[in-house]
Amino acid sequence: MSTPVIPPSPSREEYARDYAAALAANSDEADFACDEPLALLERWLADAGAHEINDSNAMALATVDADGLPDCRMVLLKDVSAEGLTFYSNRESDKGQQLEGQPQAALLFHWKSLRRQVRLRGTVEPVSAAEADAYFASRARESRIGAWASAQSRPLADRTELEAAVARETARFEGQDVPRPEGWTGWRLVPVQVEFWRDRPFRLHDRLRLHRDDADSPWQTQRLYP
Repeated sequence: MSTPVIPPSPSREEYARDYAAALAANSDEADFACDEPLALLERWLADAGAHEINDSNAMALATVDADGLPDCRMVLLKDVSAEGLTFYSNRESDKGQQLEGQPQAALLFHWKSLRRQVRLRGTVEPVSAAEADAYFASRARESRIGAWASAQSRPLADRTELEAAVARETARFEGQDVPRPEGWTGWRLVPVQVEFWRDRPFRLHDRLRLHRDDADSPWQTQRLYP
């Protein structure tokens, strides 16, 4: 088996050539003077939306199972507010079961085009039925059909079985609205720690961590060594 090609550490010349855009984007000290992390996150999300090719709202969601074994997957951020960050999925999926058993999680955004990342940790709470209904209704009809057809995270014999389930649910809801399945819902991560990271040349990155004891406590700010 061939050895994968792992790029070497950049040379001084490569830093000078390749990091010019990152330096321009990541040298504003006003960003790191913030005391409200979700406001800065919204600004960085807007920057990512203008630069990332695909899914600028994609984030890694880390959970733990009943044995304490970590798990991680990509999900899509669907709302950010002073209350927290919201995403949706199937309650019966692995992530749904893990969040029910241990309602704490971590999130990670990584925007390669901007050379930035944001890490968040906190507690997780389910959204209301009204919130889940409203978001589900905004999805494409085919995606709503898919939510009924997919027994998410359960074993699947082959693609034909999934396609048959989609055809069955499509016929069942023909000529009518597709309601939200009871097990399809959303969660909101309420952060108690947020860390912003900006790439700088020679691995001398910028790191800003904001933390609080709980959702009702004020944020405390720390700069960190890279």
